Amino acid sequence: MTLSGLLRDVSFEVLQMGGGLDAEISTIAIDSRKVTEGGLFICLLGLSVDGHMYIDDVAKKGTRAIIVEKYSGQPLWPEGGGRVYPRPADYDGRFQYRESYPPGVTVIQVENSRQAMSFIAANAYGRPADKLCLIGVTGTNGKTTTTQFIDTILRSAGYKTGLIGTNGARVGDSPVDIPFATSTTPDPLELHEIFAYMARQGVKYVVMEVSSHALAFFKVEGLQFKVGVFTNLTQDHLDLHGTMDNYKLAKAQLFAQSRFALVNIDDESTKVMLGHFRGESYLTYGLDSDAGLMALHIKNMVDGAAFQVNLGGAIYPFTLHAKGRFNVYNALAAIGACYQVGLPMDVICAAKISGVVGRIQDVPNDLGVHVLVDYAHSPDGIKNILSSVREFTIGRVVIIFGCGGDRDKAKRPIMGQIAGEMADFCILTSDNPRSEDPYEIINEIEKGAKPTGVQYVIQENRREAIFVGVKMLNPGDALIIAGKGHEDYQIIGTTKHYFSDYETAVKAIKQGQLFPSEEGN
Repeated sequence: MTLSGLLRDVSFEVLQMGGGLDAEISTIAIDSRKVTEGGLFICLLGLSVDGHMYIDDVAKKGTRAIIVEKYSGQPLWPEGGGRVYPRPADYDGRFQYRESYPPGVTVIQVENSRQAMSFIAANAYGRPADKLCLIGVTGTNGKTTTTQFIDTILRSAGYKTGLIGTNGARVGDSPVDIPFATSTTPDPLELHEIFAYMARQGVKYVVMEVSSHALAFFKVEGLQFKVGVFTNLTQDHLDLHGTMDNYKLAKAQLFAQSRFALVNIDDESTKVMLGHFRGESYLTYGLDSDAGLMALHIKNMVDGAAFQVNLGGAIYPFTLHAKGRFNVYNALAAIGACYQVGLPMDVICAAKISGVVGRIQDVPNDLGVHVLVDYAHSPDGIKNILSSVREFTIGRVVIIFGCGGDRDKAKRPIMGQIAGEMADFCILTSDNPRSEDPYEIINEIEKGAKPTGVQYVIQENRREAIFVGVKMLNPGDALIIAGKGHEDYQIIGTTKHYFSDYETAVKAIKQGQLFPSEEGN
């Protein structure tokens, strides 16, 4: 495609003409190591690396054109800054501003490189999202489960679907062989490649998790969602957003890009989401407040719950094969989203919705205990999983958890306090410590747990912590292994090691609760 074709709908200024706007572009890269001859290099501002540093390097590799960003001198988070991505605190634009560029290279200046990249990526793949019906789900907790519930209902109604999120991308049951590096929402170049693949496969609906990072970093810029769904908002990711207000504003951007909105009326942040909504209509859902869509007469069962769905006074029976009150919220969100895209309620409520891998997932055993793996890694997530497990546990509730390194530090003592107040016993361990000392992370969690008076132990090695937890269980007890859920790795330093909470729990149970400290992973 020509450079001018890639720049469709992008506001720009030509700083250096080079080969001209009609030049053919072979590839697009944001990593200087992946640049090819005749390609386009987009200079991005990262939290630690400025892509403008590598202009001379990529020019030597034969890059045909370069996108640079205009230095504005903006602070870390300007007023109302949910849409402005953060820069390093000491950022001074020294690599952005330069008086000359390598000869022969076309240099295009834009206001925001990340924003421009989303349009460039869409153009590069022929704007595939225009052929798809997008449903986006945002919120602190419940995104993965809600998207999978929506996907299940749509597929049961006979539609071919695509799913994008924490568990990767897939069409129906088939994984999409287009890896993406980020944990939830792909970067634009990967995202539009996935969209293009799904469009070729005949997908009608794409259900995707839309993280606050994605919205703050303009990953979904230019996309129009048929339905935007808001699950909830509690403290998380303040290492990126700085304040809860910025976090809310980032989430709210989804609703500025949605035709219909579905929002959790029981969450006070719903007002912020609807404040950005400019679409046709919205629907509220909830359990505690009057809403357009409600769950009534909830009856807990061994493997889930049965309840009545009240949609504007019309009543429909619904059975959910997934445990926990929070999963009733997720089911309501899925029901509401499918209703908003036009599915009949009798078709929606006939769907069989089951639990999601890594979300309050049972580890089978014949010991008379509940062993559960869950992704809960925020204060609200810990509170929800503990509340839910209390509903069906007759004995003690034991929880194993840690906190990720190089992430929101403020939530660590809060999580410790919640666990201490709601669990009978806590095992404090490592999650993904990354570059931090795992014992320092645990110490910060301990500051919240210790004042509650709860009994607890520290076992930094996560595998050994799981064996300790299984060993101490008595019939009727429950063990929650929280924080990693579906993840099959642990990040220590910069190295990703294979590790599965579920597989480790299976091994611990099979070995009869004996603690095999001499074994390796």
